[in-house]
This record gives sequence, C-alpha cells and structure tokens, in this order.
Amino acid sequence: MTTPRDIGLLRLCALRLVGPPEPTATAAVRRLGAAQAQDYPGALLSVALRTVGRQRAEVEAALDAGSVVRSWPMRGTLHLVAADDLRWFLDTAGVRALKGVGKRWEHLGLDEAQAERAREIVEQALAATRRASRSHLLAVLAEGGVAVTGQRGYHLLWYLSQTGTLVLGPTDGAGEQLFVRLDDWIPEQRRLDHDEALAEFALRFFTGHGPATVQDLARWAGATVRDARAGLAAVRDQLESVTVEGIEYLMDPSTPDRLAAARGEADGVLLLPGFDEFVLGYGDRTAVVPAEFADRIVPGKNGMFRATVVHGGQVVAVWRWTGRGQGRTVDVEPFTELAPTVAAAVQARAAGLP
Repeated sequence: MTTPRDIGLLRLCALRLVGPPEPTATAAVRRLGAAQAQDYPGALLSVALRTVGRQRAEVEAALDAGSVVRSWPMRGTLHLVAADDLRWFLDTAGVRALKGVGKRWEHLGLDEAQAERAREIVEQALAATRRASRSHLLAVLAEGGVAVTGQRGYHLLWYLSQTGTLVLGPTDGAGEQLFVRLDDWIPEQRRLDHDEALAEFALRFFTGHGPATVQDLARWAGATVRDARAGLAAVRDQLESVTVEGIEYLMDPSTPDRLAAARGEADGVLLLPGFDEFVLGYGDRTAVVPAEFADRIVPGKNGMFRATVVHGGQVVAVWRWTGRGQGRTVDVEPFTELAPTVAAAVQARAAGLP
C-alpha cells in the first residue's frame, strides 16, 4: 500500500462494504463499533448493506429484539450500537458530550432540578407502559409540570438518554422507534474501566474502519488525542501500521488480504446512503473525497450528508431517489463526467438496493 487511493479500497473491506459480509445486523454493528444514525432509514440501509441477508427488515428485527439499540453514545450524536456495548460507550465517550450541558441549559431555561424531575416522570410513565413514543413522553412531561416547548423536550430526552435512563429500542407498527428504560431493555451490560474502554475503542475503530489515523479515532469517539493515543498504545500489537505520504495509518492485519480477495468488487461501483461510516467515520476524508468536492456531499457545511456514489474506493458523485413506487428513479450528480460503464453500474446498483 503506497498511495492514498489504496486507503479507500482498504476501508471498503474493513467496513464490510465489499468482501464477505457479516452474518447478522448485530454483528455488522458490532464490527463498526457504532453506526451513524441521525437518518434512521439511511442507518437501516447502511447496516443492511453489510449483512448476508441485505434486508432492512433484519436490522429492524435486531432493534425489536434488543440486540441493537439507537442512542447518543458519543459526540452527542445518534448511532446504532450493539446493546451490550451501550453502557460503556456512555460511561467513556458519552460523558464528554455532557460537558457543555450547562450552557445549553442556560439557553433553554433548564436546570438540574427540572432535568431530575423529568427523569422521575419518565421513569414512572415507563414503569406502567414499558415503552413509549417520543410524543407520549413529551405529553407526560408537560402534564407533570416540566415545559417541553421549543427544543426543551428534545433536549430533555437526549439528556436522559445520555445519562443512562432512556434508550431507543423497539419499533411500533408504523416503524417509529419507542423509548424504553435502558436497564429494563438491556439487562446484561458490559462494564469497562476507563483504560479498558479506551483500548476497546481503539481496537474496534481501527479494525472496523482502518486504515485510519489517531486523529480519526479521536474525532470518531469524541475523545482527546491523548486518550486516543493511550487506547492505541494498549492494542498496537494487534494492528498493522503503514505510512502513506508521511502519515501513519492503523488497520486490522487481515484487511490487505481481504482486499486482495475482493479487488474486483472494491474497484467497482457502490451506492451508499447519507451519513454512512465510509464518509462520516473519519476526521480527514480527503483520501476518499477530493477536497474540491467536499461541499457537494455536505452543502454549506450544514451537517446534512448526502448519499454518495463510490467508484474504486473514491466518492465520485452524490445521488437521490426521485419519484415514487415503480416510477422511482435515481438522480445522480457526478463530480466529473462518469464513464458510460460507471453510469450503467449506478443504475444496476440502485435496482439492487435493500
């Protein structure tokens, strides 16, 4: 491996987008460590693309069964995680997202007393119903005297999830995820001390995302570079290091062999949803997204990442569905002119998406 282009190809293998997929949705999520999930339908697609069955329904089934959950485990951002990983994620990475909560409370007119009153009300409600929609919890909070106007309601549910009371688990008949009590929904929870957790973060990230850098790990986990380096030091002997243009990258030692076995697939065309880890999982995306086209993926840096077309390990276009039902078609916005074979492959890939 000597060029930046190889980095993208190897990442496709590590992320299980090419080569042998994972047997289940839970295994796919565990492999990634966490899968970005602000866009719920996109998150289902991201995980489905990494499994043998390639079915969104299998991912929802994992959520309904409680083996995968959706919460705010790190960076204050929604992710899918394996259920038994959530507690140590929150204890290690989640706590960092709480450091700025005081300023947020001041802006929203909240305080600790209101937050704890909200916790009491929500726990009482879930003791009776076991699971509840967001709208139901907001209603009972309002009835209990805790104002949920503006962004207050969302923030309170976020805070109660971030501090280990709530988690998004099963879906209702309409596909909406319901809130449940974390301790009820996940009776068996892994507990790791701080050093063990830093090591686990490093191992999961580099095996599931590598080749990547220490800075990528720090950004992904919302950790300090110091903590990222400490975690890496504990697991470095389980990883392979390679230097490209003076930058050190770490990865699973088996990843180059996976690429060799799946080179034709890796060189082909993939359609990924917005927020997929192939783009969102790294602080520095220039190895797969040319800098001059970065704003095409997230216009105006508004935080809304568009779905991408990948060819040969490089993002070459963005895409979206237009129309509905049998009249639905793929609208592609290439960064530069696509070769006819690539354009045709985009249509074929779209037809085969889960």
